[in-house]
Amino acid sequence: MIRSVSHISAMSAYALAQLTPPAGKRLISLSQNESLRAPSPRAISAAARALEAGHLYPDPDWRDLRAALSDLHGVPAQDILCGSGSMELIGCLVLAFADQQNAVLAPAHAYPYFKTAAQLACARYDTAPETDGQVCVDTLIKAVRPDTRIVFVANPGNPTSTRIPRSELVRLRENLSGDILLVIDEAYGEFADLLDAPMFDQAGRGDTVILRTFSKAYGLAGLRVGWGLFPPEIATEIRKVMNPNNISRAGQAAAVAALADQAYMRDTCDLTATARDAFCTRLRRVGFDVPESFTNFVLIRMANADEANRADKALRTEGVFLRPQGGVGLAHCLRATMGGADDLDFAARLLERWIRENR
Repeated sequence: MIRSVSHISAMSAYALAQLTPPAGKRLISLSQNESLRAPSPRAISAAARALEAGHLYPDPDWRDLRAALSDLHGVPAQDILCGSGSMELIGCLVLAFADQQNAVLAPAHAYPYFKTAAQLACARYDTAPETDGQVCVDTLIKAVRPDTRIVFVANPGNPTSTRIPRSELVRLRENLSGDILLVIDEAYGEFADLLDAPMFDQAGRGDTVILRTFSKAYGLAGLRVGWGLFPPEIATEIRKVMNPNNISRAGQAAAVAALADQAYMRDTCDLTATARDAFCTRLRRVGFDVPESFTNFVLIRMANADEANRADKALRTEGVFLRPQGGVGLAHCLRATMGGADDLDFAARLLERWIRENR
């Protein structure tokens, strides 16, 4: 029998969304934090045109995309790296800067791929307690060990949907030693940019990386485009472990066109916030515990894991799939992505019926 290497054999596979509806039921997926609408028409047209050159490899330096990001955000184009979603960049960071002699640290209920990336690199994965679903800078600082090499923070957080102020992230950086890499994952940053300035300037310190993605506010999840700001010395090492042709021609073209249509992206964020806040209000009115969200999803906190399991089963019976959160230590929670109005209304009605019948 052919066996994998020991640390891979010991891992569990990354938990994928379960999306098989019961027979005769239409699938309503509110489980993957996708955009509630299609990308900008400009992005769709640009991707289609790019397919005409589909026989050619994509630009491995993402020159047009880097230039567009630089112009929009006022950051140096040479400090930008682009990946197949931010997941690729997360994996490359851990692969390049951590191993079996080091530890990766993150908040207790952080994005699960942080842990997966650490396991792939044979690094120990440590966590720090959160405060009511929010990242706690003080507990992160206390959790640092002599062998801590990377600290990951997603802000806003997934699956918690909460955020902490920019000032707290700056305080975290100032309390970490210079040999610890701080990675701030702003995958949902566009939904919160109007509340606080992005963290882009921190990349200039030389010890901090800022990540973003086109999968959420820009609606390009299926084209897999992520990006980040990297200090030059960090970027040099990351390029060594990246796929040199990681983003397709269509993906790069769509991302450039999406950046040129900021009005569409901001409208997507506004539509999402309106749907999200109405959904939260509706669920709170009947007794659900739903914390304030700064993303395109909400966390629904049940009394216990059994309640969450029973509510999830009731929804799935009708073809509605939310995302259980047992894998990040929140077994009493379900995560609901903001989708179309009719789908959200149907999901809310099912939850309203469930709580009437079970409490």
